[in-house]
Amino acid sequence: MRTFTFCLVLLFSAILNGSLFPQTVEGLIQEGDKYNTEFNHQKSLESYQKADKLSPANWDILWRISRAIVDIANKMPEGNDQQKDAKLKKYEQSFTYADSAVKLAPDQSVTYLRRAIVNGRIALFQGVFSAIGTVDDVKSDSERAIQLNNGGNYVQALSHYVLGRTHAKVCEKSYLIRLPLGLGWGDMEVAIRELQNAVKLKPNFRMFHLELAKAYIEEDEYKLAKENLLLVEKAPFVLEDDNEYLKEAKQLLKEVNKELE
Repeated sequence: MRTFTFCLVLLFSAILNGSLFPQTVEGLIQEGDKYNTEFNHQKSLESYQKADKLSPANWDILWRISRAIVDIANKMPEGNDQQKDAKLKKYEQSFTYADSAVKLAPDQSVTYLRRAIVNGRIALFQGVFSAIGTVDDVKSDSERAIQLNNGGNYVQALSHYVLGRTHAKVCEKSYLIRLPLGLGWGDMEVAIRELQNAVKLKPNFRMFHLELAKAYIEEDEYKLAKENLLLVEKAPFVLEDDNEYLKEAKQLLKEVNKELE
C-alpha cells in the first residue's frame, strides 16, 4: 500500500512538472514569454534554451535568448573590474545570439532590433565615444529594422526609439568634436522625429515619453518637454524599469517648471 501511494505521489508530481508530456517548441516559447513579462529573466532564458535544443538554428528562439541574456546583464553589478568583465562577457554572449538570428532571418526587423539593442548596451557600457564602430552598427541596424517594417507596432516603435536615442546620445558632444570621429551624422532633429514616431506607434509608454522629453529639453523646448513628462506620470507600469523612469521624470519636471517660471 505504501509503495502504491508513493508511486501515485511520483505520478502526480511528474504530471504537475510536465515531465510525462514532452514540451513543444511553441509551448516553451510561450512559457519563456510569460516569464519575460514577469521580469523573471533567468527562467525565461531557461525556457528558450530548452526550445533551442528542440529546434536549433531557429531565429525566433535566438533573438529571444539574446533578449533574456541582455536583460540579465543589465542588472549585473559593475563595482569592480571582475564584475565589469563578467557583465561585458554577458553582453557579448547576447550579441552572439542576436547576430546569429540576423544571419538566419535577414528579412525580419526584430533580429536587427535585438542586435541594435545589445550593441547599444555595449556602447553605453564602454562609453559611446569609445565604441564608435558599435554606435555606427546600432544606427545601421535600427535603420534596417525600420526599413523592413515588419514585426508589429511594438517592434517598429522600439526600432524608432533606439534610432532616436542613438542620435541623441551622439549629440551629447558638439558637432566639431564628433565630426573627426565619424559621428557627424548625429542630429537632434532626427532624434526628436524618431522618438515622436515611437510614441505614435506605441503611445502611453513611459520610456518613450521620457526620452522624447529629454530631447526636447536639449533643444530648450520646455513646454513640449513638460507635456511628455506629465504623460510619463499618467502611463501605466509596463517595463521592469518603469518606476525608475517615473522617478527621473518627476525630477526633470521640477527642473522644467523652473525654466518655465
